[in-house]
Amino acid sequence: MCKVGEEPGSSDDQATTDAAFTALLEDSAEDLYEQAPCGYLSTLMDGTIARANATLLGWLGLKRADMVGRMRFTDLLTVGGKLYHETHFAPLLRMQGEVHGIALEMRTAGRGRLPTLVSSVVKRGSDGEALLIRTTVFDASDRRAYEAELLRRRQEAEQARAEAERAHAQAQAALRQAEADRQRLTEALSALQKSLVPSSLPAVPGIQTAVYYHTASPDRLGGDFYDLFPVSGNRWAFFLGDVCGKGPQAASLTSLTRYTLRAAALHDPEPTTALRTLNAVLHEHYTAAGDPRYCTVVFGLLEETEDGRVTVEVASGGHPPSLILRANGRCEFLSTPGGLLVGILPEASSTTATTILAPGDTLLLYTDGLTEARTGPTRESLFGDEALLDFATDQAPTTPHDLIEALTVLLQGFGDGLDDDTALLALGVKATHPTTDPTTNTA
Repeated sequence: MCKVGEEPGSSDDQATTDAAFTALLEDSAEDLYEQAPCGYLSTLMDGTIARANATLLGWLGLKRADMVGRMRFTDLLTVGGKLYHETHFAPLLRMQGEVHGIALEMRTAGRGRLPTLVSSVVKRGSDGEALLIRTTVFDASDRRAYEAELLRRRQEAEQARAEAERAHAQAQAALRQAEADRQRLTEALSALQKSLVPSSLPAVPGIQTAVYYHTASPDRLGGDFYDLFPVSGNRWAFFLGDVCGKGPQAASLTSLTRYTLRAAALHDPEPTTALRTLNAVLHEHYTAAGDPRYCTVVFGLLEETEDGRVTVEVASGGHPPSLILRANGRCEFLSTPGGLLVGILPEASSTTATTILAPGDTLLLYTDGLTEARTGPTRESLFGDEALLDFATDQAPTTPHDLIEALTVLLQGFGDGLDDDTALLALGVKATHPTTDPTTNTA
């Protein structure tokens, strides 16, 4: 597959790539279930396990034959997990028909404990009778380890600085230790930050992509996130958003948000449905537990049509509107009114906006770090939506790669006025004919 920003090869090469990609999608449905990044479990209404994927079996060290038909869901839980299941999880599931983001500990075959986040949904028949329970399990052990490591590194750095202030004789040694600890913290933060966003975007047939991510401080984890992944057939899902806060708690929220949206899209990729699922998970996990946390996010679907154009369906949860740069040089915002912050309220409504990307059109998604950058000699003015629209109009028509390059230069020009994390994601359809201005088109 082509890398981001590269020109496709010959039509024969492209046809071969498309055929291979189509074959991969057709053959990987079962593999997507078995090797998913989360565990899947189906049980009868009495809790008897009817099906489990290979991911969950591997985490727990169990064999399928020992689990399916022989064990109940509660047999997988620790004593504390069983108690919580009986007093909270099961009653909520009976009343609501679904529960999301519940923290439970599972027992492994080696008598270990696996911290997890569990979501369950009751499947009903056409007559409304409950048939079975579908459960999704996320491994939460890495998140706990990351938080503990980051806290330990920060405490070490603070202790080293305090010792430097107490005794001048030990100042140089203490400062060197503090710098070493800070370097290790930066490395840990960098590794964790990379795990929260894709290292690269996949190649999408008929679509050009480009991305940029700026963290406001090397000492704090960023709260912006994005992703692009296939869902079914020739449909691709994408999202971009911004969580509240910074540091380890923001990283935890970002991780939960990304995995929830990916899992939701596998069940139902319709944008408003994915956002409702995310809202339920965040509200249950944070706000309902007395720790209100939220995010803004735009979630969308891409689908190439037979005439070479791409249908885009987008829903937003309190996020800035996307920007479309047309091949004729016109720019416009793609409005998605009515979307609320995700995670604050038990129910958060959102609406869907649909548009068509023709050859040469580019869709830009961005976080508010771009429009809220401070400008002017005194850094008192904000860059704003109108300035962004004017800037994009000057670039149009353009490719995703060239647009992101131009915006990167713009962001660097803000200097210390850019004090927030900023994520940019551009998706476009390759122009049928090159533009007359070589500075705005990939050769």
